[in-house]
Amino acid sequence: MRFDASREMRERAHAMIPGGAHTYAKGDDQYPEDAPGFIVRGAGCHVWDVDGNEFIEYGMGLRAVTLGHGYQPVVAAAAAALPHGSNFTRPAAIEVEAAERLLGLVGRHDGAMVKFAKHGSDATTAAVKLARAHTGRDLVAICTDHPFFSTDDWFIGATGMPGGVPSAVRALTVGFRYNDVPSLEAVFADNPGQIACLVLEAETTTAPEPGFLAEVRRLCDENGALLVVDETLTGFRWHNRGAQEVHGLTGDLAVYGKAMGNGFAISALAGRPDVMELGGLRHDRERVFLLSTTHGAETHALAAAIAVMTEYEREPVIETLYRQGARLAAGVTEAAARHGVSDHFGVLGRDCNLIYYTKDASGERSQPFRTLFLQELIAGGVIAPSFSISFSHTDADVDRTVEVVDAALGVYAKALDAGSVDGLLRGRPVAPVFRRFN
Repeated sequence: MRFDASREMRERAHAMIPGGAHTYAKGDDQYPEDAPGFIVRGAGCHVWDVDGNEFIEYGMGLRAVTLGHGYQPVVAAAAAALPHGSNFTRPAAIEVEAAERLLGLVGRHDGAMVKFAKHGSDATTAAVKLARAHTGRDLVAICTDHPFFSTDDWFIGATGMPGGVPSAVRALTVGFRYNDVPSLEAVFADNPGQIACLVLEAETTTAPEPGFLAEVRRLCDENGALLVVDETLTGFRWHNRGAQEVHGLTGDLAVYGKAMGNGFAISALAGRPDVMELGGLRHDRERVFLLSTTHGAETHALAAAIAVMTEYEREPVIETLYRQGARLAAGVTEAAARHGVSDHFGVLGRDCNLIYYTKDASGERSQPFRTLFLQELIAGGVIAPSFSISFSHTDADVDRTVEVVDAALGVYAKALDAGSVDGLLRGRPVAPVFRRFN
């Protein structure tokens, strides 16, 4: 494979765009040097870069595309809406239809309400604002084992990349550990009457231990804090009704996004009507300025979301994600055993949302070994920063992926035997997104 066009475009991009991309997770530092820099089109689970190379893709738009790139029923719905205008002076009629459809699918409260936005960060931050207004408290407790909740200061200030966030703002966010009830109890004990809300995902790569989520709900109730469940990733992937349905959890507020639009920019904040109405007109409490965005309810994005929900109700989307993910996990696990690297490489998470881990010869998590694995996957025609399966991944796609993984793990085994990736890795290793210095 050649990446000449990508290299030339990369220089142009960095000259104009900080980091060369508009999303950190898509940046050059997240991929090997021998990698496609820019994608020009996609179809199903296949993409083509500016050099004409074709790949089977598993990043799928940072897990936002679960049906497949260019999925025709969704594209057709958006295209049908566009000729009639996408943004008006008053609300569009489709806003009501989209709200009814979403709440009918995922609503977990009688009289639940919803506001639409363009991405999960805005919706999660709106949930935090509502919780502070509802409780009259300032502190937010976040699950520190979950990687991302928002681009806004209340969260970024608590990461390893807090530059630009005032120390006073950083002090308003405290953390607890997933599956660690004592750490959650300590948050409340150390900050009595100060926690406005807890923000967590019901599940990511680690399953909740029996009783943990019930304890989260109980402790929130006992301490007067709202529970905000981030379903940006798990919604439309774990279950049609999200991870809350899988685990029998009901948050006071919930955030949806990513797969909700199959790549179109759409997200939603949904939840208890008494909390949500603080951003409305039918109450006598102090008003909350809640998700008032020019482009939050563009008609074509709402049409796309309605089409996505229709596909999920009509087709076995969730079942396919689990089935194909299980086939992929089994093939990858067998390949790792075949090469004797099972102690150093493997998959984690639910079959519908797999990630992989890479360890060096000493058994430590390793960015250089991750880079080597990515490099070899790409050389075989697979882009997989994770193993996020989609409805469009066929048996043939999965089988080909397992073949490429098998070959990549052969190289991985050589690096383990040598004790390093030297001589096998071409270029510098990838780096964590959240780091203070380049």
